[in-house]
Amino acid sequence: MAITLKKCGSENLKELQAIGIETFTDTFAAHNTPEDLQDYLEKAYDPEKLKAELATVGSTFWFLYDGQELAGYLKVNVDAALTEDMGPDSLEVERIYIRPAFKRRGHGKYLIDKAIEIARAQGKTTIWLGVWEHNLNALAFYAKMGFVRTGAHSFFMGDDEQTDFIMTKQLG
Repeated sequence: MAITLKKCGSENLKELQAIGIETFTDTFAAHNTPEDLQDYLEKAYDPEKLKAELATVGSTFWFLYDGQELAGYLKVNVDAALTEDMGPDSLEVERIYIRPAFKRRGHGKYLIDKAIEIARAQGKTTIWLGVWEHNLNALAFYAKMGFVRTGAHSFFMGDDEQTDFIMTKQLG
């Protein structure tokens, strides 16, 4: 099937909220308390918060379609939208999620390649992301894609402080 991307706008708010909740839950529910997960989902995917993110200059959401089906999404940030000060020459992959039924089909690589393409088009020389230290599949995937661990930062699920590794890739 054909893989296509569509830039998200405010008209896609309900779809973005639904896929965000679905994919985050699939990835992290087994590793967090139901209360912490629910608290996070209510805050992170609140419609007003998502509207603000969609309107943020320097942030862009993309839907990934496999044929006609929404398979995943990507959020990238540059400049003032970066969640960490990684310098003006960097692009952040803040979110990259694939729905369970579409995993292991090359979609993650497709989205990373798209993020690299966006970075290069904007003259960025570094691409980076945060990944939970216990998400071994993601850590292995990003290492395979040429990312290296360069730091860490805290991520909170409710009151539970967790560690995300910062992984970067230089774009020669």
